[in-house]
Amino acid sequence: MPKIQPFEKHRDKYESWFERNRLAYLSELNAVKEVLPEGECIEVGVGTGRFAAPLGIKVGVEPSRKMAEVAEKRGIKIIPGVAEDLPFEDSSLDCILMVTTICFVDDPEKAIEEAYRVLKPGGYLIIGFVDRESPIGKEYEEKKNKSLFYREARFFSTQELIELLKKQGFVIDRIVQTLFHKLDEIGEVEPIKEGYGEGSFVVIRARKVS
Repeated sequence: MPKIQPFEKHRDKYESWFERNRLAYLSELNAVKEVLPEGECIEVGVGTGRFAAPLGIKVGVEPSRKMAEVAEKRGIKIIPGVAEDLPFEDSSLDCILMVTTICFVDDPEKAIEEAYRVLKPGGYLIIGFVDRESPIGKEYEEKKNKSLFYREARFFSTQELIELLKKQGFVIDRIVQTLFHKLDEIGEVEPIKEGYGEGSFVVIRARKVS
C-alpha cells in the first residue's frame, strides 16, 4: 500500500509547509525547472500540484484522494495510481517528474522500472529529492520518528539513486542542487549549482536510451 495515510489526514499541514518555507520551496521549484525538458511531462506523486501547476504540467498520478482534490483545483488532471504500477502503455510518455515521491513508494526499484517501461526512447525521468547525506537530509532522518510525513519515508543518497537508475538502464543526463542552508537559515531564493554534494535538494535527470 502506498504511504498515503499521513497525507490523507494532514493535508492542510502539508500545504502549510510551503507557505512557511516559501523560499526553500521556490528554490526547489527553480531547480526542477532548470532541468525540465520542453514538451509534455506528467508528474507521478503529484500531491497537491505544488510543482506541477507552476511548471505547466497538466496531468498527474496520485494515490491520495485528499491531495488530488487540491491538485484538481489547481488545474491538474488526476489519474489515480501508484508509481509501481503506472496506468500507461509501454513507450508512451516523453517525460516523468517525481518530486520527493521516491521517498514514499513501497518499492523504489519497481517505480524506476515502471518509469523506464512507459517512457519513449529518449524520454526523461526527473527525480527531485532531499539527499540523505545533506544537512537537511540528516536532520529529517534524525527526526523522522517525530514527523507526521517522514515517519515511514526512506531517504536516499544521490549515489544510491544514480545506481538504481543505471541498474534499470537509464543514463544520467544532468544533476543540479540547491538549498545550501538549513531551512530556518534560508533568507532568499537559493542558487542552483551543477552536480551534488553541497545542496540538500538534488534533481537528477535520467534518459531512456532505447
